[in-house]
Amino acid sequence: MSPLPRWLGRANRLVLNRVMGLVAPRLPGFAVLTHVGRRSGREHSAVVNIFRAGPGYRVALTYGREADWVRNVLAAGGCWITTRGRRVELAEPRLVHDPTVAWAPPLVRELLGLLDVPDSLSFTIRPPRG
Repeated sequence: MSPLPRWLGRANRLVLNRVMGLVAPRLPGFAVLTHVGRRSGREHSAVVNIFRAGPGYRVALTYGREADWVRNVLAAGGCWITTRGRRVELAEPRLVHDPTVAWAPPLVRELLGLLDVPDSLSFTIRPPRG
């Protein structure tokens, strides 16, 4: 089950993501996450709220663990993000269920608690190739 309704996700994809896609790559706390479709093999992008978590990053799954982008990232074993103007390769995606959302900053923790979003995706940073 998705914490936020699927229709809201579709509306966001059509409207808000187009606008946010222009500013999210530079705003703190946001990123454009790019992944490869598990069936189509095509690149897709999603605007996400992203947080540093130790040596990696974490994304709250506000549309649930069954969102297409989550399934694509898990199937591919990683993705890349553009955040604060730079590209970062992410690896080892791991679903984490934590009803306390202890990893999140206090204000975000409150909001995720109100929205009942206990799941997140945790990543390590893939070292540069070469």
